[in-house]
Amino acid sequence: MATNFKSHLPIIDISPLLVKCDDSDMMKDAGVAEVVRKLDQACRDVGFFYVVGHGISESLMNKVKEMTHQFFELPYEEKLKIKITPEAGYRGYQRIGVNFTSGKQDFHEAIDCYREFKQGKYGETGKVLEGPNQWPENPQEYKELMDEYIKLCTDLSRNILRGISLALGGSPYEFEGKMVGDPFWVMRIIGYPGVKEENVIGCGAHTDYGLLTLINQDDDKTALQVKNLAGDWISAIPIPGSFICNIGDMLKILSNGVYDSTLHRVINNSPLYRVCIAFFYETNFDAMVEPLDIFKEKYPGDKRSQVSKRVVYGEHLVNKVQTTFANLVEHN
Repeated sequence: MATNFKSHLPIIDISPLLVKCDDSDMMKDAGVAEVVRKLDQACRDVGFFYVVGHGISESLMNKVKEMTHQFFELPYEEKLKIKITPEAGYRGYQRIGVNFTSGKQDFHEAIDCYREFKQGKYGETGKVLEGPNQWPENPQEYKELMDEYIKLCTDLSRNILRGISLALGGSPYEFEGKMVGDPFWVMRIIGYPGVKEENVIGCGAHTDYGLLTLINQDDDKTALQVKNLAGDWISAIPIPGSFICNIGDMLKILSNGVYDSTLHRVINNSPLYRVCIAFFYETNFDAMVEPLDIFKEKYPGDKRSQVSKRVVYGEHLVNKVQTTFANLVEHN
Protein backbone atom coordinates (compact mmCIF):
# COMPACT_ATOMS: atom_id res chain seq x y z
CA MET A 1 0.00 0.00 0.00
CA ALA A 2 1.30 3.45 -0.93
CA THR A 3 1.61 4.76 2.60
CA ASN A 4 5.30 5.41 3.21
CA PHE A 5 4.93 8.84 4.82
CA LYS A 6 4.98 10.11 8.37
CA SER A 7 3.08 13.28 9.15
CA HIS A 8 2.01 15.24 6.07
CA LEU A 9 0.95 15.02 2.45
CA PRO A 10 3.17 16.43 -0.33
CA ILE A 11 2.24 19.65 -2.14
CA ILE A 12 2.70 19.73 -5.92
CA ASP A 13 2.48 22.84 -8.10
CA ILE A 14 1.36 21.40 -11.44
CA SER A 15 1.34 24.68 -13.40
CA PRO A 16 4.40 23.71 -15.54
CA LEU A 17 2.58 20.52 -16.57
CA LEU A 18 -0.56 22.43 -17.56
CA VAL A 19 1.39 24.79 -19.81
CA LYS A 20 2.81 21.84 -21.78
CA CYS A 21 0.04 19.27 -21.32
CA ASP A 22 -0.76 19.04 -25.05
CA ASP A 23 2.88 18.63 -26.15
CA SER A 24 3.95 15.05 -26.86
CA ASP A 25 7.56 15.92 -25.96
CA MET A 26 6.67 17.75 -22.75
CA MET A 27 9.29 15.82 -20.75
CA LYS A 28 11.99 17.90 -22.46
CA ASP A 29 10.83 20.80 -20.33
CA ALA A 30 12.68 20.93 -16.99
CA GLY A 31 9.63 22.21 -15.13
CA VAL A 32 7.45 19.36 -16.39
CA ALA A 33 10.13 16.81 -15.53
CA GLU A 34 10.20 18.09 -11.95
CA VAL A 35 6.40 17.89 -11.64
CA VAL A 36 6.50 14.34 -13.00
CA ARG A 37 9.20 13.38 -10.48
CA LYS A 38 7.09 14.73 -7.62
CA LEU A 39 3.96 12.96 -8.89
CA ASP A 40 5.86 9.67 -9.06
CA GLN A 41 7.17 10.06 -5.53
CA ALA A 42 3.77 11.04 -4.15
CA CYS A 43 1.97 8.17 -5.88
CA ARG A 44 4.55 5.62 -4.74
CA ASP A 45 4.95 6.84 -1.17
CA VAL A 46 1.56 8.29 -0.24
CA GLY A 47 -1.19 7.92 -2.82
CA PHE A 48 -2.40 11.39 -1.76
CA PHE A 49 -1.10 14.88 -2.52
CA TYR A 50 -2.20 18.52 -2.58
CA VAL A 51 -2.52 20.07 -6.05
CA VAL A 52 -1.84 23.79 -6.42
CA GLY A 53 -1.28 25.84 -9.57
CA HIS A 54 -4.15 23.90 -11.13
CA GLY A 55 -5.82 26.81 -12.93
CA ILE A 56 -9.28 26.59 -11.32
CA SER A 57 -9.99 29.84 -9.53
CA GLU A 58 -10.20 29.85 -5.76
CA SER A 59 -13.31 32.03 -6.04
CA LEU A 60 -15.10 29.33 -8.05
CA MET A 61 -14.01 26.62 -5.62
CA ASN A 62 -15.33 28.71 -2.74
CA LYS A 63 -18.60 29.49 -4.50
CA VAL A 64 -19.20 25.77 -5.01
CA LYS A 65 -18.74 25.20 -1.28
CA GLU A 66 -20.85 28.21 -0.29
CA MET A 67 -23.81 27.16 -2.44
CA THR A 68 -23.46 23.60 -1.18
CA HIS A 69 -23.71 24.87 2.40
CA GLN A 70 -26.88 26.73 1.39
CA PHE A 71 -28.44 23.53 0.10
CA PHE A 72 -27.62 21.47 3.18
CA GLU A 73 -29.04 24.21 5.42
CA LEU A 74 -32.49 23.66 3.90
CA PRO A 75 -35.15 21.66 5.79
CA TYR A 76 -35.13 17.92 5.13
CA GLU A 77 -38.48 18.18 3.37
CA GLU A 78 -36.98 20.55 0.82
CA LYS A 79 -33.88 18.42 0.25
CA LEU A 80 -35.97 15.28 -0.13
CA LYS A 81 -37.58 16.75 -3.24
CA ILE A 82 -34.56 15.33 -5.09
CA LYS A 83 -34.15 12.20 -2.96
CA ILE A 84 -32.08 9.34 -4.26
CA THR A 85 -33.92 6.18 -5.30
CA PRO A 86 -33.08 3.13 -7.45
CA GLU A 87 -35.69 4.37 -9.93
CA ALA A 88 -33.77 7.66 -10.25
CA GLY A 89 -30.59 5.79 -11.17
CA TYR A 90 -29.20 6.23 -7.66
CA ARG A 91 -28.86 9.94 -8.37
CA GLY A 92 -29.94 12.65 -5.97
CA TYR A 93 -30.02 13.49 -2.27
CA GLN A 94 -29.35 10.92 0.42
CA ARG A 95 -30.24 11.79 3.97
CA ILE A 96 -28.00 11.15 7.00
CA GLY A 97 -27.58 7.46 7.75
CA VAL A 98 -28.32 6.13 4.25
CA ASN A 99 -24.67 5.63 3.27
CA PHE A 100 -22.76 2.58 4.53
CA THR A 101 -19.01 1.94 4.27
CA SER A 102 -17.84 -1.64 4.85
CA GLY A 103 -21.24 -2.41 6.33
CA LYS A 104 -21.13 0.41 8.88
CA GLN A 105 -23.41 3.44 8.84
CA ASP A 106 -21.79 6.78 8.00
CA PHE A 107 -22.74 10.14 9.53
CA HIS A 108 -23.17 12.35 6.49
CA GLU A 109 -25.66 13.45 3.86
CA ALA A 110 -24.94 13.96 0.18
CA ILE A 111 -26.03 14.59 -3.39
CA ASP A 112 -24.81 11.83 -5.71
CA CYS A 113 -24.23 12.58 -9.40
CA TYR A 114 -22.93 10.56 -12.33
CA ARG A 115 -22.06 11.39 -15.89
CA GLU A 116 -25.30 11.23 -17.87
CA PHE A 117 -25.54 8.89 -20.85
CA LYS A 118 -28.11 7.78 -23.41
CA GLN A 119 -30.58 5.11 -22.38
CA GLY A 120 -29.35 1.69 -23.43
CA LYS A 121 -25.77 2.81 -24.16
CA TYR A 122 -24.27 0.41 -21.63
CA GLY A 123 -26.88 -2.36 -21.76
CA GLU A 124 -28.18 -4.07 -18.64
CA THR A 125 -25.23 -2.95 -16.51
CA GLY A 126 -25.73 0.71 -17.30
CA LYS A 127 -29.50 0.55 -16.81
CA VAL A 128 -28.97 0.73 -13.03
CA LEU A 129 -27.52 4.25 -13.31
CA GLU A 130 -29.61 5.61 -16.18
CA GLY A 131 -31.37 8.92 -15.75
CA PRO A 132 -30.67 12.62 -15.36
CA ASN A 133 -28.89 14.02 -12.34
CA GLN A 134 -31.25 15.59 -9.82
CA TRP A 135 -30.27 19.17 -9.07
CA PRO A 136 -32.07 21.33 -6.52
CA GLU A 137 -33.93 24.44 -7.61
CA ASN A 138 -32.72 26.09 -4.41
CA PRO A 139 -30.14 27.59 -4.38
CA GLN A 140 -30.80 29.03 -7.79
CA GLU A 141 -28.23 28.48 -10.54
CA TYR A 142 -26.62 25.63 -8.58
CA LYS A 143 -26.84 23.30 -11.58
CA GLU A 144 -25.20 25.83 -13.90
CA LEU A 145 -22.39 26.39 -11.41
CA MET A 146 -21.78 22.66 -10.99
CA ASP A 147 -21.87 22.01 -14.74
CA GLU A 148 -19.02 24.50 -15.18
CA TYR A 149 -17.15 23.04 -12.21
CA ILE A 150 -17.48 19.46 -13.47
CA LYS A 151 -16.08 20.40 -16.88
CA LEU A 152 -13.06 22.09 -15.29
CA CYS A 153 -12.44 19.14 -12.95
CA THR A 154 -12.66 16.74 -15.90
CA ASP A 155 -10.03 18.69 -17.84
CA LEU A 156 -7.79 19.01 -14.79
CA SER A 157 -8.01 15.30 -14.00
CA ARG A 158 -7.09 14.38 -17.57
CA ASN A 159 -3.99 16.56 -17.38
CA ILE A 160 -2.90 15.19 -13.99
CA LEU A 161 -3.31 11.68 -15.40
CA ARG A 162 -1.03 12.62 -18.29
CA GLY A 163 1.62 13.57 -15.76
CA ILE A 164 1.10 10.30 -13.90
CA SER A 165 1.43 8.38 -17.16
CA LEU A 166 4.80 10.07 -17.72
CA ALA A 167 5.77 9.27 -14.13
CA LEU A 168 5.16 5.58 -14.86
CA GLY A 169 7.42 5.74 -17.90
CA GLY A 170 4.74 5.82 -20.56
CA SER A 171 3.71 8.46 -23.06
CA PRO A 172 1.46 11.26 -21.79
CA TYR A 173 -1.47 9.61 -23.57
CA GLU A 174 -0.93 6.03 -22.36
CA PHE A 175 -4.27 5.84 -20.57
CA GLU A 176 -6.29 7.58 -23.25
CA GLY A 177 -8.12 5.71 -26.00
CA LYS A 178 -9.97 2.50 -25.20
CA MET A 179 -9.31 2.87 -21.47
CA VAL A 180 -9.98 6.57 -20.77
CA GLY A 181 -10.96 7.99 -24.15
CA ASP A 182 -14.55 8.53 -23.01
CA PRO A 183 -14.08 8.94 -19.26
CA PHE A 184 -16.92 8.39 -16.86
CA TRP A 185 -17.16 10.56 -13.77
CA VAL A 186 -18.86 10.45 -10.39
CA MET A 187 -19.38 13.36 -8.02
CA ARG A 188 -20.41 13.23 -4.38
CA ILE A 189 -21.41 16.51 -2.76
CA ILE A 190 -21.11 15.66 0.91
CA GLY A 191 -22.20 17.35 4.12
CA TYR A 192 -20.84 16.36 7.54
CA PRO A 193 -22.85 17.73 10.49
CA GLY A 194 -20.99 19.22 13.40
CA VAL A 195 -20.78 16.90 16.39
CA LYS A 196 -20.80 17.14 20.17
CA GLU A 197 -19.02 13.82 20.71
CA GLU A 198 -15.52 13.12 19.44
CA ASN A 199 -14.57 10.61 16.74
CA VAL A 200 -17.97 10.17 15.12
CA ILE A 201 -17.24 8.45 11.81
CA GLY A 202 -18.43 10.73 9.02
CA CYS A 203 -17.21 8.24 6.41
CA GLY A 204 -15.53 4.96 7.27
CA ALA A 205 -12.10 3.82 6.12
CA HIS A 206 -11.98 2.96 2.42
CA THR A 207 -10.02 3.29 -0.79
CA ASP A 208 -11.54 4.99 -3.82
CA TYR A 209 -12.50 2.63 -6.62
CA GLY A 210 -11.77 4.77 -9.69
CA LEU A 211 -8.75 6.49 -11.22
CA LEU A 212 -8.28 9.91 -9.61
CA THR A 213 -10.20 11.87 -7.00
CA LEU A 214 -10.20 15.66 -6.61
CA ILE A 215 -11.32 16.82 -3.16
CA ASN A 216 -12.49 20.39 -2.56
CA GLN A 217 -13.00 20.74 1.21
CA ASP A 218 -13.90 23.52 3.62
CA ASP A 219 -10.82 25.53 4.56
CA ASP A 220 -11.58 25.91 8.28
CA LYS A 221 -12.22 22.31 9.40
CA THR A 222 -9.77 19.40 9.41
CA ALA A 223 -11.58 16.09 9.01
CA LEU A 224 -10.01 13.98 6.23
CA GLN A 225 -7.48 11.45 7.53
CA VAL A 226 -5.06 9.24 5.57
CA LYS A 227 -3.50 6.06 6.99
CA ASN A 228 0.28 5.66 6.82
CA LEU A 229 2.46 2.56 6.96
CA ALA A 230 2.81 2.77 10.74
CA GLY A 231 -0.97 2.60 11.06
CA ASP A 232 -1.28 6.24 12.10
CA TRP A 233 -4.05 8.45 10.76
CA ILE A 234 -2.55 11.61 9.26
CA SER A 235 -4.80 14.67 9.02
CA ALA A 236 -5.10 16.30 5.60
CA ILE A 237 -5.14 19.90 6.85
CA PRO A 238 -6.95 22.16 4.35
CA ILE A 239 -4.81 24.44 2.19
CA PRO A 240 -6.98 27.23 0.70
CA GLY A 241 -7.20 27.11 -3.08
CA SER A 242 -5.84 23.57 -3.32
CA PHE A 243 -7.34 20.25 -4.26
CA ILE A 244 -6.40 17.08 -2.48
CA CYS A 245 -5.83 14.44 -5.14
CA ASN A 246 -5.66 10.72 -4.50
CA ILE A 247 -5.36 7.67 -6.70
CA GLY A 248 -7.92 4.88 -6.75
CA ASP A 249 -8.19 1.13 -7.27
CA MET A 250 -8.46 1.33 -11.06
CA LEU A 251 -5.11 3.11 -11.30
CA LYS A 252 -3.58 0.41 -9.12
CA ILE A 253 -4.72 -2.18 -11.65
CA LEU A 254 -3.73 -0.19 -14.74
CA SER A 255 -0.25 0.53 -13.36
CA ASN A 256 0.28 -3.16 -12.56
CA GLY A 257 0.44 -2.45 -8.86
CA VAL A 258 3.26 0.09 -9.04
CA TYR A 259 0.92 2.73 -7.61
CA ASP A 260 -1.49 1.78 -4.86
CA SER A 261 -4.60 3.34 -3.37
CA THR A 262 -4.54 4.40 0.27
CA LEU A 263 -7.04 3.97 3.08
CA HIS A 264 -8.69 7.17 4.23
CA ARG A 265 -11.64 8.23 6.37
CA VAL A 266 -13.49 11.33 7.55
CA ILE A 267 -14.00 12.35 11.18
CA ASN A 268 -15.40 15.84 11.70
CA ASN A 269 -14.64 16.68 15.32
CA SER A 270 -15.68 20.28 14.77
CA PRO A 271 -19.04 21.53 16.07
CA LEU A 272 -19.39 23.26 12.69
CA TYR A 273 -20.98 21.79 9.59
CA ARG A 274 -18.42 20.72 6.95
CA VAL A 275 -18.85 20.25 3.21
CA CYS A 276 -16.64 18.40 0.80
CA ILE A 277 -17.08 18.10 -2.96
CA ALA A 278 -15.40 14.94 -4.24
CA PHE A 279 -14.98 14.54 -8.01
CA PHE A 280 -14.03 11.07 -9.21
CA TYR A 281 -12.41 10.78 -12.65
CA GLU A 282 -12.87 7.29 -14.03
CA THR A 283 -12.11 5.02 -16.96
CA ASN A 284 -14.59 4.46 -19.77
CA PHE A 285 -17.72 2.93 -18.23
CA ASP A 286 -17.42 -0.24 -20.34
CA ALA A 287 -13.61 -0.55 -20.16
CA MET A 288 -12.07 -3.89 -19.24
CA VAL A 289 -9.53 -2.62 -16.73
CA GLU A 290 -6.30 -4.61 -16.55
CA PRO A 291 -2.58 -3.76 -16.38
CA LEU A 292 -1.50 -1.87 -19.48
CA ASP A 293 1.06 -3.76 -21.57
CA ILE A 294 3.73 -1.08 -21.19
CA PHE A 295 3.61 -1.36 -17.42
CA LYS A 296 3.60 -5.18 -17.48
CA GLU A 297 6.75 -4.97 -19.60
CA LYS A 298 8.35 -2.22 -17.54
CA TYR A 299 7.73 -3.80 -14.15
CA PRO A 300 7.58 -7.58 -14.82
CA GLY A 301 9.47 -8.67 -11.71
CA ASP A 302 8.64 -5.85 -9.36
CA LYS A 303 7.40 -7.26 -6.06
CA ARG A 304 4.72 -4.57 -6.04
CA SER A 305 3.42 -5.77 -9.40
CA GLN A 306 1.14 -8.53 -8.20
CA VAL A 307 -1.99 -7.31 -9.93
CA SER A 308 -3.76 -10.03 -11.89
CA LYS A 309 -7.25 -8.67 -11.40
CA ARG A 310 -9.34 -7.69 -14.42
CA VAL A 311 -12.61 -5.83 -13.95
CA VAL A 312 -15.15 -4.09 -16.13
CA TYR A 313 -15.31 -0.67 -14.53
CA GLY A 314 -19.07 -0.18 -14.96
CA GLU A 315 -19.84 -3.54 -13.37
CA HIS A 316 -17.50 -2.70 -10.50
CA LEU A 317 -19.15 0.68 -9.99
CA VAL A 318 -22.71 -0.67 -10.09
CA ASN A 319 -21.81 -3.37 -7.56
CA LYS A 320 -20.35 -0.73 -5.22
CA VAL A 321 -23.40 1.52 -5.59
CA GLN A 322 -25.91 -1.27 -4.95
CA THR A 323 -23.94 -2.53 -1.95
CA THR A 324 -23.64 0.95 -0.46
CA PHE A 325 -27.36 1.65 -0.85
CA ALA A 326 -28.69 -1.82 -0.03
CA ASN A 327 -30.97 -0.28 2.61
CA LEU A 328 -32.03 2.69 0.51
CA VAL A 329 -35.74 1.89 0.35
CA GLU A 330 -35.93 1.46 4.11
CA HIS A 331 -34.29 4.83 4.78
CA ASN A 332 -36.26 6.76 2.20
